[in-house]
Amino acid sequence: MKKTLSIGGVTYDLFVRTGRDLVHRDGTQEFVLPLGEKIRVQEVIEAPGGGACNTSVGLSRLGCSAAFAGVLGSDQWGERLLGRLQKEGVSTDSVTIVQGETSGFSLILSVSTGERVILYSAGTNAHLQDPTFDKSAAAKTDWIYLNHINESTTQILDDVVEILEQKERPGLTWNPGGSQIKRGCSDPLLAKLLKHTDLLLLNKDEAIMFTQEKDPHDALRTLIKCGATIVCITDGKNGSVASDGKKIYTCPILKTEVRDMTGAGDAFGSAATWALLEGFPLPMALRAGTINSSGVVGQIGAQAGLLADTEMHNKLKNTHLTVEETTL
Repeated sequence: MKKTLSIGGVTYDLFVRTGRDLVHRDGTQEFVLPLGEKIRVQEVIEAPGGGACNTSVGLSRLGCSAAFAGVLGSDQWGERLLGRLQKEGVSTDSVTIVQGETSGFSLILSVSTGERVILYSAGTNAHLQDPTFDKSAAAKTDWIYLNHINESTTQILDDVVEILEQKERPGLTWNPGGSQIKRGCSDPLLAKLLKHTDLLLLNKDEAIMFTQEKDPHDALRTLIKCGATIVCITDGKNGSVASDGKKIYTCPILKTEVRDMTGAGDAFGSAATWALLEGFPLPMALRAGTINSSGVVGQIGAQAGLLADTEMHNKLKNTHLTVEETTL
């Protein structure tokens, strides 16, 4: 059983769904709440969330010995999140509990199309820094999954680079956060991390901003030149594109009813990582990621639709999903 460690955020998510179309579509899309108006809610759903929480649960369901490294508060949200991780079989030995502070929290306003606006408070996630990071545990895993982290956690990036520079090192999946995206792929520390990244995950807008290129394919080539072994760029309904430095692979999405987009990227990343750990080729990793994310968008919450390993194997065998390949 492969050992993984997901590093990053965890949040307590409250989904508020309304049947009204509150998305204003005039050039730019905006979520509009009329001041002074009372809007009827269809349902309210509580669920765990946060990048590292989602990916650790995703990897655990797929049969990995998954662990989560992050920070929770001693409040009721923190207690529920901790209990949920443990119920999912995720090791919480690398969790730090901060007394008297509030855990990360998100209020997610969504409409019937699956589009949403997320209002969030980082809470105790802001305390994920070098003193709270379990470096020794990370070094003993088979694979590190580095999720979005705050700008203040730069020292953790140094720690991860140091681990990956060892002869016997874990693999690395990296999904950069907003502060890293803005710094760009030429930033000295991020450039060093890229050279040790086995799987880099970005969406289309992130990839363009990170590289300052004009389109995803140019961004893909730039990031491969930076040293990442595999680069994968997701583009919503347009599917995903990836490269291993030799070929470019394009995978479409599966047509499914979209109820909520929250956690789709984490579902894709955890399944793609699992596939690589299992020794599957890149096209199969793209198929696994696509299948897992399609399950998540059909449910409310970031984890409800995550597949178990037996389900994933069956769907990989029986789902028609053609991955096209071209030269880099």
